Amino acid sequence: MKKYKLTQLTLTALAILLPTVSANQIAESQGKWVAQYEKQKNIQSPEEQLLNTDPEPELESGFIDLFNGENLNGWSPIGGISTFEVIDGEIIGTCVPGSPSTYLSTDRADFSDFILTAELKWEVDGNSGIQFRSQRKQIKDGFTVMGPQVEMEDEARNRGWSGAIFGQNCGGYYYPLWLEAHADVWHAIDYDKWNRVTVEAIGPTIKTWINGMPAAHLELDEFLEGFISLQVHSGKKGTIRFRNIRIKELP
Repeated sequence: MKKYKLTQLTLTALAILLPTVSANQIAESQGKWVAQYEKQKNIQSPEEQLLNTDPEPELESGFIDLFNGENLNGWSPIGGISTFEVIDGEIIGTCVPGSPSTYLSTDRADFSDFILTAELKWEVDGNSGIQFRSQRKQIKDGFTVMGPQVEMEDEARNRGWSGAIFGQNCGGYYYPLWLEAHADVWHAIDYDKWNRVTVEAIGPTIKTWINGMPAAHLELDEFLEGFISLQVHSGKKGTIRFRNIRIKELP
């Protein structure tokens, strides 16, 4: 049997690698979701998931408002019949029971590389999210939305996946927040306050932050441009307030 000598270089490499391997394990508290999602088209194995360790981008210079604070000019609903209205400089999305998910979408549909940030607050608990680089998809009764979405989950689900990346109508979760390494971001949302979500999309690289806390890091070589949508999910209830919806397009 051959004997191998562990050099200092080897030991150093192992010291760097082992925490990464440990972090890329599905947390015991999240294990119940494996059976539900493991057969989805987009789902990655834990070992494949990249970790976002970057600080949230600077959010001051170079941004423009996507919402003018007065009306919904430049936005149109796609999908269901849940309602969106402007009240006191905010967009209020309200679930209509029985309606499919509804997406208030920018009329402009060629956003590609950017930093997008918005604030959300739950008036009545309900699932939500923000589509980005998305496209229309024709269905039997009209159109819906297809593409990546940064999840903003309702409190009732109680698993902490706000900041995860879902593939809406295109294969399910790209990036669930179920690893041990994601434990900090599970608790980043305060449902009684405004919460900031930030998405950075540069070429195939997508990263998300919740209230400044790193969440997802995904490499996705499809859906490289499209529109942006505010979602009110199908369900029995939900009222979500949106404000400070801003974007900085990158060269």
